[in-house]
This record gives sequence, C-alpha cells and structure tokens, in this order.
Amino acid sequence: QLLRGARRHLVAGPGHGISPVSRSYLAGFGRVVRCSIRFTGLASRLASTASRPSMAATAEMSTTGIGRPGQPMPTLKSGEAGRFFDDYCNWDRIPEFREAIFGSRVAEVASRLMGGGKVQLFHDHVLVKEPGTAKPTPWHSDGPYYFVAGRQTVSFWSPLDPVPEATLRCVAGSHLWAKDVLPTRWLAGTGFYPGEHDYMPVPDPEAEGMRILDWELEPGDAVAFHFRTLHGARGNTTDRRRRAFSLRLVGEDARYVERPGPTSPPFAGHGMVAGQRL
Repeated sequence: QLLRGARRHLVAGPGHGISPVSRSYLAGFGRVVRCSIRFTGLASRLASTASRPSMAATAEMSTTGIGRPGQPMPTLKSGEAGRFFDDYCNWDRIPEFREAIFGSRVAEVASRLMGGGKVQLFHDHVLVKEPGTAKPTPWHSDGPYYFVAGRQTVSFWSPLDPVPEATLRCVAGSHLWAKDVLPTRWLAGTGFYPGEHDYMPVPDPEAEGMRILDWELEPGDAVAFHFRTLHGARGNTTDRRRRAFSLRLVGEDARYVERPGPTSPPFAGHGMVAGQRL
C-alpha cells in the first residue's frame, strides 16, 4: 500500500483511485494525516547517512547552526542541555537523499494528497535531536518562512528512529486560519520579518485548548501536513537519538511571493518575481 490509515481511515492501495486519506486531506485543504511512505527500503540507509560524521546532515557535526555553512541559526541557548541540529537543501549532494526522493513514490503520494497534477520538490530537511535535549521545538508554521504560497503544498515528516515520545505535534485546522502565524527567531523570540501586525501571534495550543494531533511513529511512517499548519515537537528526554527526514513539496498552484526580508531557505539568486510559478 502507498498509504496506511490515519486512525479511523481505510486506505486504498495503488490502482484503486484516490484514497480516503487523500479525500480527508483535500476536504480540509490540507488536513493533517498519518501515512506510510515506503522509501524503497531506504529508511535504514538514510538513518546510516544521518549518522556519518562526513555528512552535513548529521548531528555529529560540531556546528549548532542550520542551513549552509556561514548561515548560522542556533537552536539552543548556551547552557541548555542536549543538542538539536537541522540542515536543509542537501538532496543534490547526498546520494541517499536523492534516491529517497526520486527513487520512491513520494511524488505520487503527494499528488494524490494534493488532488493530482505535477509535483515539485521545494526542499529537503533533516532534523536530529540528541538524547537529553529537553527543549521542545517551538510552535510555528513553515509557510511564512518560505517564499511560496498556494493551496497545493504538503510536508512529509518521517522518522528514522522509533519516536514514541519526541514526535511531531500538529494543531488540527490551523492551516485554515485567516492569518498566518508570526514567524519568529527561535532563540530571541523576535519576529523573523518587520511588520508583526500582518500576522497572528504564536498561540499556546495546550493552554488555549486546541486540538493537537500526534502519533507514535516508526521508521517508514510519515505525517503529511500543509505548509500553513501550526506544528512543533516535544523535547527528546529519552536515551535515544531522534532523527527525522522531511520533504516539502508543492503542486501546480504554488507561486512565488515576496516577503519583507530574507526567507528560509533563502535560495539566493533565484530571479523570480511575485506571482511566478516556481
């Protein structure tokens, strides 16, 4: 099967048309669903790749930054326990990443979830939380950090280790909110762009009684969610490393949008103009 059910959903396999999970995703313009993506047996290879000291996508690196070298963006303050490392845009230089993306059926799954049509890779992302990293990933929405907007967007978050606790958490229905959630700089807590009035403040989903979706996940599982979905992750208080591989994909209605500052990822020199298809 391409997809495995999200709790109560029954899922059709290949050749059986759009699955109930796909209809669920589309009915809510991006409702969070759990699925299973078989990266053609590459989960173990990806996990191995994410453990090599020579790879940029590994927590063994001494850096605490994300992104390309020279663009540091620390995720933990000095003195905070543990280590949280993430990096993106490595598919063109790490063969296992390329194979996981283009050698799997992830584009087909994404197309089904988004209602059909062409699928484009926006970027890959690897996230590693070392044992004892108690700090949670702050609540945020990816979309405002990006220079892309559209109804047809989907992120896949897939663990390379069992994650019964330090898992992804998503706020149901947040992709339909009238305003985007304020993008912030995680350490300082300040706005990522000027003009904070253009966004809604970052909510406290637990304090405000919002419906939070999370699952115990195994390698090969994935959570699919819209770019506008508010999400975060618990700290890793276990004695095991938590590694996750994420893909951000867009459909045919995705367009370039101007932001009031540098985006993340920046993709310098792209030359696009507002309203242009990526």
